[in-house]
Amino acid sequence: MGLGGLGGLIVLVLDIWALVSIFGSRETTGTKVLWILLVLILPVIGFIIWFFAGPRSAAA
Repeated sequence: MGLGGLGGLIVLVLDIWALVSIFGSRETTGTKVLWILLVLILPVIGFIIWFFAGPRSAAA
């Protein structure tokens, strides 16, 4: 697995972390759907935006 493969794996893990956090948040269903779409359509940029401005899980 080269550097590109490792980078892709890191992005995948971070996006899964974001999705789990979005699902566990107390936001409305509509807000969750919008955040999920953003992370799925734009994996890197969507994760960065979520990291700074997105909903956090209820446990956090």
